[in-house]
Amino acid sequence: MEISFDRHFRYKDILRTVTPAILMMIVTSIYSIIDGYFVSNYVGTTAFAAINLVAPVAMIIGSVGFMVGTGGGALIAKTLGRKKEEDAKRIFSMLLQFILTIGIPLSLFLGLFAKYFCQALGAEGDLLNNSILYTRLLSISLPAFMMQIAFQSFYMVAGRPLLGTIMSVVCGITNVLLDILFVVHLQMGIEGAGIATIGAELIGGLFPIYYFSKQRDHSSLKIVRTKWVWRYIAKTCINGSSEYVGNIAFSIVCICYNIQLIKFLGESGIAAYGIIMYVGFIFAAIIEGYNIAITPIIGYQYGADNRKELHSIFKKSIVIMSILGITLTFLSELTSHPLAVIFVGYDANLTELSTHAFRIYMLSFVLCGVNLFISTLFTGLNNGGISAFIAIVRSLVFETGAVFLLPLLFGASGIWYAVNVAEVLSFCVALFFVRKYRRRYGY
Repeated sequence: MEISFDRHFRYKDILRTVTPAILMMIVTSIYSIIDGYFVSNYVGTTAFAAINLVAPVAMIIGSVGFMVGTGGGALIAKTLGRKKEEDAKRIFSMLLQFILTIGIPLSLFLGLFAKYFCQALGAEGDLLNNSILYTRLLSISLPAFMMQIAFQSFYMVAGRPLLGTIMSVVCGITNVLLDILFVVHLQMGIEGAGIATIGAELIGGLFPIYYFSKQRDHSSLKIVRTKWVWRYIAKTCINGSSEYVGNIAFSIVCICYNIQLIKFLGESGIAAYGIIMYVGFIFAAIIEGYNIAITPIIGYQYGADNRKELHSIFKKSIVIMSILGITLTFLSELTSHPLAVIFVGYDANLTELSTHAFRIYMLSFVLCGVNLFISTLFTGLNNGGISAFIAIVRSLVFETGAVFLLPLLFGASGIWYAVNVAEVLSFCVALFFVRKYRRRYGY
């Protein structure tokens, strides 16, 4: 399926366009939690806690790919909107080189300093040993992981969203099969789970390089010979800084949650939070998939100076995100207990704790979708500064502050309410910027 940005988007057109990207993100999220499911049920709570403890560290580094993908995708889409296809191909190729150039040193850095990262997170004993091993395994495929994340946006810009969905399914099936082989049958524990993840990430990161290297004259994007133009790289990083900062902030918030949960609830708290994050990943994937798909459309319309269509897309997106947020919150309340049973049904107390925490935490999705879309809006408009500011205050300021302050007032339950407080405050900030910049951009 190919898509065209140069047209009017009705509700059904928007939904048809974003569906492949949403499916791609859902599948990606599902296979990203597969390790957790197999480790929790076939290895144990300590190993499960180790995965959840170190995942934010790998995500902080790997999110460079998300920054380049979203920031570069918006830049490429704007360039295509100005009918400069050859320039768009050169920018695309240059950004892929940039990811690999910084990805390999970052991979080595994570592997070499894995012990110090895990100790800084408070891991001790068996939890420390498991955490170090899993971190070092993740570092092996880190460059491929960064490419995989970046291509989630580039598939959309290239008009190939269905290919992104297919690749996500392939990677997911690969991860499941390898988990069954290494964790269940060969009983390799957390090491087997790490190897399964490596296999899936290598496929997801390397195949698109081959695909876009082929000569396809009808494709808007393909890999060509190019020279580095630092102003484009700088523009990409600044424009995508909101997504990168948002992912860093989210990972830092996860670390803060883990620190507080170890203090108040021990390993059980980390395990419960891991379940929330896994299910939250699937829900957030729907929102992220929508934003990945809508960003290049916004960028294209902005580049073409089509303000009427910008306004239409903005209005429809707010409606869609509002309905989606309410629906996801309702679903989370209905499914909280069954989902907790899937992961930790072997422990009645942990199941009860996870269900309680899940029901509180997931109330945040009422406003989450609108807040994330408004941040994405400014990325599509190539205003990375505002987008980054919204992302920073949402997670790094409001949520981090709440996760340390509320437990002092309400005990362990205050930890689970932190995200809800952050979303309400973030909505106020996002609304302020929407009103302030409406005349400039005409949305």
